Amino acid sequence: MTVPGVATVEAVVEAGGAGTGRVMTRVDQRMVELVSNHGELLARHGSQTITAGGKRLRPLLVCIAAAVPVEESEALVRAAVAVELVHAATLVHDDVIDGADLRRGRPTVVASGGRLLALATGDLLFSRAFAELAAGDKIEPIRVLSAAASALASGELMQRDDAWNSHVGQERYLDRCRLKTGVLFRASCELGALAGGAPSDALGRFGEGIGVAFQLLDDILDVTGPAERTGKPRGTDLLDGTVTLPLIEARKRDPELASLDLRSVETADQAAAVCDQIEASGALDFARDHALAVVAGAKAGLPEWLPETQRNALELVADGVVERYS
Repeated sequence: MTVPGVATVEAVVEAGGAGTGRVMTRVDQRMVELVSNHGELLARHGSQTITAGGKRLRPLLVCIAAAVPVEESEALVRAAVAVELVHAATLVHDDVIDGADLRRGRPTVVASGGRLLALATGDLLFSRAFAELAAGDKIEPIRVLSAAASALASGELMQRDDAWNSHVGQERYLDRCRLKTGVLFRASCELGALAGGAPSDALGRFGEGIGVAFQLLDDILDVTGPAERTGKPRGTDLLDGTVTLPLIEARKRDPELASLDLRSVETADQAAAVCDQIEASGALDFARDHALAVVAGAKAGLPEWLPETQRNALELVADGVVERYS
């Protein structure tokens, strides 16, 4: 999965103040520590998973939602670590479900170590996330992340239920985006707000909107590629039977796509050909405009009481989500 560009991430860290960079460094160090004492195999694959790339967008949101300048509290570090470990665990488990060979251009745990080891690695990351929050001795952060984890599971079940279903509509698709991606972004902002002693609802709504837009644009990138940019073959969603907004809209515009049996798309070449048809239909512009509208709405909904520096940092995160498609 692609993430905001390096320049944008650096700008967000700078906008958050010196504390943001220090917290993010502590987050990376802490995650490595947490997976290092569970046997050689789990330690190796767990470490490879959390160091495999990505720009730590969710823990970055935790930091920015807390306060600007960021206070380097232990509660903040624990929250940022926990949300990133849950995210990493879901990626490992998703790769098992999808039988994926690559993640961010590198072999997945299931490809290199097999299904059982991948499941154990994901379980380890997931359990360490909640152990971190439990060590903080406060119930509310655990409640927030637990609710997000439950929603993630519901979203995955919904995606499996919708696989190869040509009748999936836009409303159900967007609800799936909210469950699969938006809720963890929401939790990131809520956890940061809780650690910083700020109201969490408005920042949570911002995070959820950014997360939905993130997923929308990720689904567009699956159609446009290239693999060097996304870390996975073009049309992977089609091969997995995952119905996304570009396909939903393209089927309305192209009679040939409307009659396509999605199970007939079996090879990378066939998937690429369908991607070309989706792009030619104009559906990508429709999906992109929807994502941009979601981002604009999220930015507009930021509470008036936010300090200007914190608002600017959050808006930079939102702009970075859009930058992924530029």
